[in-house]
Amino acid sequence: MSSRIGALPEGLPQGSADPAQHSRTHSRWASLVVLCGGALMTILDGNVVTVAMPAIQSDLGFSSSGLAWIVNAYLIPFGGLLLLVGRLGDLMGRRRMFTAGLALFTAASALCGVATGQGMLIAARALQGVGGAMTSAVVLGMLIALFPEPREQARAIAVFSAVGAAGGALGTLLGGALTQALSWHWIFLVNLPIGVVAWIAALRVLAPDRGAGLGKGADYLGAALVTGALMLTVYAIVGAGQRPVGVTSVLAVVSLTLFVAFTLRQARAARPLLRLRLFRSRPLTGANGVQILMIATMFGFQYIGALYLQRVLGYSELRTGLAFLPAPVLIGVLMLGLSARTIGRFGPYRVLLVGLGLITGGMGLLSRVPVSGSYVADVLPAMSLLAVGFAAAMPAVTGLAMAGVLAEDAGLASGLFNTTQVVGGSLGLAVLTTLAAGRTDGLLRGGESFAVATADGYRLAFTVATGIAVVGFAVAGVVLRPARDPLAPAAPTRSRH
Repeated sequence: MSSRIGALPEGLPQGSADPAQHSRTHSRWASLVVLCGGALMTILDGNVVTVAMPAIQSDLGFSSSGLAWIVNAYLIPFGGLLLLVGRLGDLMGRRRMFTAGLALFTAASALCGVATGQGMLIAARALQGVGGAMTSAVVLGMLIALFPEPREQARAIAVFSAVGAAGGALGTLLGGALTQALSWHWIFLVNLPIGVVAWIAALRVLAPDRGAGLGKGADYLGAALVTGALMLTVYAIVGAGQRPVGVTSVLAVVSLTLFVAFTLRQARAARPLLRLRLFRSRPLTGANGVQILMIATMFGFQYIGALYLQRVLGYSELRTGLAFLPAPVLIGVLMLGLSARTIGRFGPYRVLLVGLGLITGGMGLLSRVPVSGSYVADVLPAMSLLAVGFAAAMPAVTGLAMAGVLAEDAGLASGLFNTTQVVGGSLGLAVLTTLAAGRTDGLLRGGESFAVATADGYRLAFTVATGIAVVGFAVAGVVLRPARDPLAPAAPTRSRH
């Protein structure tokens, strides 16, 4: 009988090394450090690039529309390949996939750092996306296998989530500092020593695993269909504001057709790439849906909040990065110190609802930011609510997504979870930035000043993000409500006399 992730101690993936290899606590936590280090490099890179884009545009002569491809060239292969490489990690061995991804991402970072033209940089960014997908897709599956006991698993997920959240915000600070002090090339070159150390550590610390073998799930037609569908979906989302609505609609129809064809293929294939039974798990399906909405909201805050500080309050790149620093500090402290214990005591469902409620409150405060605003009075309180809410919600939704997943599907479930993060972030940015730009342009044409029009556009985006957070709260409350919280402690029994 197949064991379930997060349920039984023997829930290691099929073909993994003997559990005794990780029986010693220090070796398991050392493996967690390596996994977090590899994930951190890819997370930092995405945010570092955002701050450096004006300098890249000036140096390489990108047009305003062409500049978006520095981000798009990474997101499209990253989001499109996560599901495929997650499954391939189950079949070929997750350590092998992780280390190969680290090597490719590091080599691609070197190419980005020495790029002297637009084409070379975009091509290297696409390779980074492939390497990032290979590294990220299998991390959660490896983490869950290392920590099958629920309470330790909650702690490990809290650490991993804290590293991811902190890395996202610290990337903004690092990007501003490196670009201002050295040049934009160094935002990529800094990955070289990090990547080499992480690769060597992964080979030395992570236990080797054989995987189930390609013959047990290598559905190449299904792989082509789902990869094409996901890449097309990400492409349609990230470029939605830069092309006619009709073109985006056609892309959406083609993408939906590919998804339908993939689903039919998986239902009939003898060895499907994606076992459709995976979606019978209400926690997995519901948690991924909630994550899309939550990440769309948080990405909106990170991106549009940075624009508000720069374009309305007049902050520099470095000062903007420093302004965001309280968020990762607060997230890291709470996730490492309280999240696991809180989830262990109250269960992930209750903690998730509290976190989503705080996120909704924080976005609601941002929807009222004034033109002549103050960081301390208008931004910092909302940022604090969002940080506390995210620190509570992210480990909880991760635990719910992976609880009950069959052990041999852990890599696939991990890839799916990372895919919904990319889709949520891309969708949030596309919708919120398009709404903000449309409101701002309309007010400018009506004669409003730049500051007033820009601030009003951002307020609209924050208001819509608040609505998205409300929907996420409602979905979590209805879909994820358990008969009994799977990771909550059992109620004490009373002896009868």
